[in-house]
Amino acid sequence: MDFNVDQNLAVGLFVAATAGLLAPLLSEKLRRWVLIPTVVLEILLGILFGPHVLDWIKPNRILEGLSQVGMAMLFFIAGFELNLGKMKPRLAGLAASAWLIAVGVVAAVAALTGAGHPALWAIALCSTALGTVLPIAKDAGALETPVDGPLKSTGAVGEFGPILLLALFFSHSERSATFTWTLLLIGLAFSVIALSRLRRSDLVSRVLTATLGTSAQFAVRLALMALMLSIAVTAVAGVDVALGAMTAGMLIRLLLTSMKDEDIERVQSKFDAIGYGAFIPVFFVYTGVTFPVDQLWKHPSSLAMLPLFLVAFLVLRGGLTWLFFARHVDRPHRGALALFASVELPLVIVAAQTGLDRGIIDSAQAASLMGAALVSVLLYTLLGLHFLKKAAPKEPTPAE
Repeated sequence: MDFNVDQNLAVGLFVAATAGLLAPLLSEKLRRWVLIPTVVLEILLGILFGPHVLDWIKPNRILEGLSQVGMAMLFFIAGFELNLGKMKPRLAGLAASAWLIAVGVVAAVAALTGAGHPALWAIALCSTALGTVLPIAKDAGALETPVDGPLKSTGAVGEFGPILLLALFFSHSERSATFTWTLLLIGLAFSVIALSRLRRSDLVSRVLTATLGTSAQFAVRLALMALMLSIAVTAVAGVDVALGAMTAGMLIRLLLTSMKDEDIERVQSKFDAIGYGAFIPVFFVYTGVTFPVDQLWKHPSSLAMLPLFLVAFLVLRGGLTWLFFARHVDRPHRGALALFASVELPLVIVAAQTGLDRGIIDSAQAASLMGAALVSVLLYTLLGLHFLKKAAPKEPTPAE
């Protein structure tokens, strides 16, 4: 058996791993001047090391496969973060209403102007990067403030809604949308039944808890099995992997609700270690490697469209979120909520690539969309953290 590895592939894997290692170090180093999210630096390092600059990392099937696993882990963790049992229906309803209005506005404008498939533009302009913004918000203590529930509701709708649109309108297979939805719903029903039976199993409950600190790691293995199964099911159905991955995360969270809260946190920390420590950085680095940065320079219209897309994110996601949560979140915290809701990235990348593959948008538009999504992570998270800081209670001045 031949175990030789192609030289370009070996160098690319090493440099990609190095970029993932450098990103948090650079983020920490730059923190004294400006807070730059790690994901932004991972994409920028991917651009630097990719074919458009240093050409140390060349696109290849293995890195692309690892990147797809990273994207699946990102959506799986986002789904796991959503504790549906604790989500307030009122907040979810407000988030859904804001999202549906945004989708309606985008679809109407796209249809009237002939800009392309309305659903594609709705996916690209009306998402929220919950899996990207939630770790940043958590590190900043936002989940200990009134932002917590509304952010999770807004992010869940803003991520799951576009994923459903992607599955409905842009299935990779030639099957009808009705067949795709039927297959997915049957799979979901069987998953819920299987998980409900597992929850009632004393053996499963004991093994879940007893193996948390051992080499068996049953909870992690079960989660990874569910993730791989979701990838296989979505591949058969011909829909994007994000749908299955996020659903798998929510179902595993449902299964683990029989465990103690501290045990669930331990399991989640293991998922974070696997995802954010290994695969998710590869997704963002490879996004930078394949980013069509040359299109921004070749077509001046690309640079002109970039700020327009940024404003669209802010108005469609942030503006409507601000309005709908006016009675539930005070003004300073609502500012942070609206800005976090405007952060878009993974689904914009998926929408841009889908649009390119289907000939709905050109490379200049794709570059502008992806560039705006990248800037939104940097700009809107920084502004959101600034609003959080303003909303924090002032510490009393010590007496002289």
